[in-house]
Amino acid sequence: MSLQKKTKELADHILPEIIEIRRDIHQHPELAFEEHRTSKMVGDWLEANGIEVRRYVAGTGIIGLLKGGTGNARTVALRADMDALPITENTGVSYVSTNHGKAHSCGHDGHTAVLMGAAKVLFSLRSQLKGNVKFIFQPAEEEGAGADKMCRDGALANPLVETIFALHSWPDLMVGEIGVRHGAMTSNSDLFEITVYGRGGHAAHPHRAIDPVVMAAKIVDTFQTIISRRISPFAPAVITIGKLQGGTAPNVIPDFVTMEGTVRTLNQEIREKIFDSMKKIVHSVAAMYDAPEPRIEFVMGCPATINDDRMADLVTTVGRQLLGENKVKILPEASMGAEDFSYYLENVPGALFRLGVSSEKSPAAPIHSSHFDFNDDAIRTGILMMTSIPIALLNGMSGP
Repeated sequence: MSLQKKTKELADHILPEIIEIRRDIHQHPELAFEEHRTSKMVGDWLEANGIEVRRYVAGTGIIGLLKGGTGNARTVALRADMDALPITENTGVSYVSTNHGKAHSCGHDGHTAVLMGAAKVLFSLRSQLKGNVKFIFQPAEEEGAGADKMCRDGALANPLVETIFALHSWPDLMVGEIGVRHGAMTSNSDLFEITVYGRGGHAAHPHRAIDPVVMAAKIVDTFQTIISRRISPFAPAVITIGKLQGGTAPNVIPDFVTMEGTVRTLNQEIREKIFDSMKKIVHSVAAMYDAPEPRIEFVMGCPATINDDRMADLVTTVGRQLLGENKVKILPEASMGAEDFSYYLENVPGALFRLGVSSEKSPAAPIHSSHFDFNDDAIRTGILMMTSIPIALLNGMSGP
């Protein structure tokens, strides 16, 4: 029996068990660094299935290690994220979240279950595995800090990881399809907070005050010209102000207004150019109104996820051999969302790919929507891909 056929048979055999695990995780969502139940469940299950386990990595992270090969065997890592979102679920499924205000609305329950399934399949194939596979179950992807903390806590060491892969559920693709892209998959994700100060007064006498509301409005409007007039239309970039606060009464000009938002870019040069332009605009507007010095704070967030070209090619090759030529979609553009898998890719080459979760009968809601639920029909494809990629690398093949 071919290795590919054996992999498919093993995946089909464990599929009902993995679906039940996925639904259990979905029913008990936990936020960033609170994944205690999920972490224990993953660790116990891996140990019961023959995988060596390290617990409490970066707090609630789990690392499983399947040893294969001889001597200085190569090590491939696979990552899943375990945390949920602070969202009240509105799916109506029988396994709906029992933790009010928390929900797996991004598919991390599916990612975790898929990697658990891949671990079990690979353990069954360990005699044919010419190297090690490390299974990284990380906390806090939604906060963008989990992967960074996992790396700092040695997730890529002992044994040293040579390359790493991850998948992410994607409603724009159908079940049985994957999406691959060379280069940038997701954007830099940075935050900013700006406070403009004025001089409060009566709304009926604006000439005696310095109105920070007017200044804030001018800044919000002018920020949009950074994207439309200072950045090339061929360079994706986003500035969004999601929070604007000021004042306590309709007939009072306040002393200050605070704005908070996010900047999304795909490269460092554009990132720095936008920050510089924002500073100039804020200071210029304050000066124009003879206002006090404004306060500007930038928080550099999750870096862009940049796939290694060779590893993206490998995912493409494996996917086409495993799923079929037309089931591998080359994504034309990066997402301006964030993904902290980027921290691993700053240390070792690897690739993130998309896993289709929609069907004609059941189109998936957008991720981060209260209506989103990971499609169980996508689990098999996820397990097959996360099993076949390390086999292809460690056994020196271009595919499974």
